[in-house]
Amino acid sequence: MTSPTPPGAPIRVLIADDQDMVRTGFRFFLDAQPDITVVAEAADGEAAVELARKLRPDVCLLDIRMPKLDGLTATRLLAGPDVADPLRVVVVTTFDLDEYVYGALRGGACGFLLKDSGPTLLAEAVRAAAAGDSLVSPSVTVRLLKHVTAAPEPAAPTRPAPPTEALTDRELDVVRLVALGRTNAEIAAELYVSLSTVKTHLSSVQLKLDARNRVEIAAWAWQHGHAQPEG
Repeated sequence: MTSPTPPGAPIRVLIADDQDMVRTGFRFFLDAQPDITVVAEAADGEAAVELARKLRPDVCLLDIRMPKLDGLTATRLLAGPDVADPLRVVVVTTFDLDEYVYGALRGGACGFLLKDSGPTLLAEAVRAAAAGDSLVSPSVTVRLLKHVTAAPEPAAPTRPAPPTEALTDRELDVVRLVALGRTNAEIAAELYVSLSTVKTHLSSVQLKLDARNRVEIAAWAWQHGHAQPEG
């Protein structure tokens, strides 16, 4: 995967959405951030893939439903498991709790955000993705994973197999917070450990669970009683 954006360099973003007003709104807010710059826009998935491969932006914001090439296919082409040098894709869409959501997560999206989450969370998702982290809105995580634990196959995303080695207590602490939608920085603060320690724990957990991403880690946590929603 592309290395995290160097400190001080603006985060280069591609926006792909078939609605002009959505792209304009996202660009207006993101370009106003001192550390983010929008380098390209696309009105369909085909153009998004072409521009992303040409420009190699730090983060691609993709809608799911787009003409010519839908966002699910575009995500797989840019960030899927078969991509040699995957880009970071954040899916920003309306939330339907259907096969589109699962397809995006299986396709390699590193973040998932509702369009009505607000501009602040949008910028946070871009920054998290650029830093090699990911952001899935806590409310989305809870709703999604409750649905995952109840949904029969094949609607649910790929589920990690039983761990090849037992998770440590600290790894389970990290897993629980991942399942609640926390970013790595938030996990580090809550557990009073360094960011590098959190990343080390996550790498170990991924190996033990044979999980491709933090969404699969979170799904495992919910399915095995290692996560509790707040409130």
